[in-house]
Amino acid sequence: MILSLHESVPEYNIFAIKFLVRQQTIEEIVRGESKNVEFKAKLPKDSAKYIKPIIAFANTQGGSLVIGVDEATRKVTGVDDDSAFQIMDSIANAVADSCVPQIVPNIELQTIDGHTVILVTVAPEPNRPYYLKSKGKEHGTYIRLAGTSRPASSEKIKELELEGSHISWDELTCIGYEVTDTELEKLCRDIMQYRKESGLPVRNVTSAQLINWKLLRCTGASLLASNAYVLLVSDYFPYSKTQCAVFKGKERTVFLDKREFTGSVYEQIEEATTFVLRNIRLGAVIEGLVRKEFYELPVEAIREMIVNAHCHRNLTDASCVQVAVYDDRLEVTSPGGLYNGLTYEEIMSGHSKLRNRAIANIFNQMGLIEAWGTGIRRIKEAAKSYGLPSPEILVYDDMFRVNLYRNKTAERLYDYYTLLEETPPVTGEASEIHRRSIGDTSEKHRRQFRTDLNDTQIKILELLSADASLSAAKMAGQLGIAGRNVEANIKKLKEKGILIRHGSPKSGYWEIVNDKKS
Repeated sequence: MILSLHESVPEYNIFAIKFLVRQQTIEEIVRGESKNVEFKAKLPKDSAKYIKPIIAFANTQGGSLVIGVDEATRKVTGVDDDSAFQIMDSIANAVADSCVPQIVPNIELQTIDGHTVILVTVAPEPNRPYYLKSKGKEHGTYIRLAGTSRPASSEKIKELELEGSHISWDELTCIGYEVTDTELEKLCRDIMQYRKESGLPVRNVTSAQLINWKLLRCTGASLLASNAYVLLVSDYFPYSKTQCAVFKGKERTVFLDKREFTGSVYEQIEEATTFVLRNIRLGAVIEGLVRKEFYELPVEAIREMIVNAHCHRNLTDASCVQVAVYDDRLEVTSPGGLYNGLTYEEIMSGHSKLRNRAIANIFNQMGLIEAWGTGIRRIKEAAKSYGLPSPEILVYDDMFRVNLYRNKTAERLYDYYTLLEETPPVTGEASEIHRRSIGDTSEKHRRQFRTDLNDTQIKILELLSADASLSAAKMAGQLGIAGRNVEANIKKLKEKGILIRHGSPKSGYWEIVNDKKS
């Protein structure tokens, strides 16, 4: 391909390179070498210097090596026409001799304004990990990080091995974990309850169904638990937890509140969602004689963000899911970057590659996710329906973050409800007082009772303090959590002697008992 370009204008060369480097924009080229492109003015004598980026491209999202472009100035210098084919042969031989497993790049010549360059295009290869034969897998596996090729950590190599074997970590057997009848039966009941609350057909879930979903394996008379099963029934893995915090201002400087939730992953999702709702503003709309409360952020978006974080997190990473509330935003961070060559553009278009297939499948069966690859779209749609800015998606090498920005002023909420021809919500100072009162009340309840209470139990007591006639279903609606979760926590409060039910289910009321000794 010959492009007619004016040598005196350097940006034309950059424009030309755009056509050479696949999946690259002008902006990316201007910034220099990126995650998906690397320039070399000439072929290095030490083949390892250009084999490393080729291996890194194969282990991540693919990319292109351009020989004949100065890496510092991005000026097209070209290669000697007489030696171009010899250089191409040298690259092909070096790749064949040095890479394990074999990588087959596309190597071609391109002509830019009279200069010949060599383009080496590498696809994200499936048989991972790829490594430099002379250094071995442990030290010779490279990945692409922020425009450079770097040795992969042992955790990353482990994940690459699973990718290459087309195995999801959560499908592996958890050696030594004992499957108990109590845990198994509870999981089956919870799945059925979640399906019921999600409006899905209620089916009888048994161990046979869990085997079919690859949560369990049957070996003779014994059942072996997958890692996914263990995540769904216990806190066996120390990194399976959700850290939640409220920060003063817009930076991680001053903590106002923090919690850490463990246990089954779907219960962590419920607790984390409740934590967020307890720490954002609450307003109300008057419709006739009925006062309807609403949160400043859409509950479905909050829940979706937390579900997605658990569904797509890298479970070989010792970090945990983090949920942070700032003055201006809700931030949910998931350990692990994009999976198996997935690009930012692909996730924004709704494409998905499942890192945790068993967890994703069971979340789908429970109605926690509607369909694979729709999470980001649903979060964006929920934000739009609330009149909020479009969520910010941040992709890092070792983590994935979604920021949902809060309404900056009460006026924005007022304008939104005016458009709906509804009575404007109670916001501003009043909602701030309400938000602060939640924390005050929570601390009051923590001091009032001898027993440690979780966030959901505290919120239940707060609601019943205001209205002792509330049903579990109404409390679930106000809290934005599953009815099953409310009922389970009411049961615990009753067992602790904190709650007593008087009268019939329809006309009765709740009594909160202060059992603190004077």
